[in-house]
Amino acid sequence: MALVTVFGGSGFVGRAVVKRLAKAGWRIRVAVRRPEQAGFLRPMGDVGQIALIQANLRHGPSVKAAVAGADAVVNLVGILSESSRQRFDLLHARGAGRLAEEARAAGVGALVHVSALGADAEAASAYARSKAAGEVAVRQAFSRAVILRPSVIFGPEDKFFNRFAGLARDLPVVPVIGGETRFQPAFVGDVAAAVVAGLTAPPADLAIPYELGGPEVLSFRQILAYVLEVTERRRLLVPVPWPVAGLLAAATGWLPGAPVTSDQLKLLKVDNVVRPGNPGFEAFGVVPTAMEAVVPAYLQRFRRTGQFTSGSEARSG
Repeated sequence: MALVTVFGGSGFVGRAVVKRLAKAGWRIRVAVRRPEQAGFLRPMGDVGQIALIQANLRHGPSVKAAVAGADAVVNLVGILSESSRQRFDLLHARGAGRLAEEARAAGVGALVHVSALGADAEAASAYARSKAAGEVAVRQAFSRAVILRPSVIFGPEDKFFNRFAGLARDLPVVPVIGGETRFQPAFVGDVAAAVVAGLTAPPADLAIPYELGGPEVLSFRQILAYVLEVTERRRLLVPVPWPVAGLLAAATGWLPGAPVTSDQLKLLKVDNVVRPGNPGFEAFGVVPTAMEAVVPAYLQRFRRTGQFTSGSEARSG
């Protein structure tokens, strides 16, 4: 069995990738900052198929050790907000470049780098700029790398639909920032399938990033309305003007778990959709999954009656 090192394999997307790689028969080395907290990954494969090692993209020797002897490498490391030593530039740009350099030096045959839709060197958001810088660094160090740019990713453990369903459960109204901004949510299982295909059957053109979006393009307001419909909650969707949102971000954005940061506000002002004509899932033989096929099943826990119908529904039925 070939050996693949997966950086960031214990995260939301990483879990789906590790599971799919194990099913495909790879030996998997999961490189994470805290291996003792990633033991839940081992049962996804056969005995001894999945190994956990300590590595940090900020620490060159650990990256070198993690890629040594690997046939392939996957980079899934990413953060949505900065804290302490976890900085956009250090992880998304310099860290990604360091990983690609070490992979090339180790003779790794394939590298899949997961960036983000909206990566742009001229973006107002530091997050988007760092993602673009990471793509450049990876391409310079490892010319054969497959670069993927997914839109917002959904799945049972996501921090997108689950987050807003929780707000709808706990609050009498749901604030809406950037209600007209459009998204193209991609299912985590489809993204994982594209990652594995990128290792085993990469597309012919490796000079471009592949943009991964689902079959639906919805505004943020439409997404929130869909969450309310699925969770059977009646809540007012209250628009928050940009100046007010800016004051909120400035006052609370530095706190752990802040509702929104100043940089995230900048991201919310830009549509997060696949550009017309750009190749995406089809290049990897993946048919994107609709939200309706997945989201209702894992949001039912936010309904007042859970997976059961309400008493009134049962009587009327």
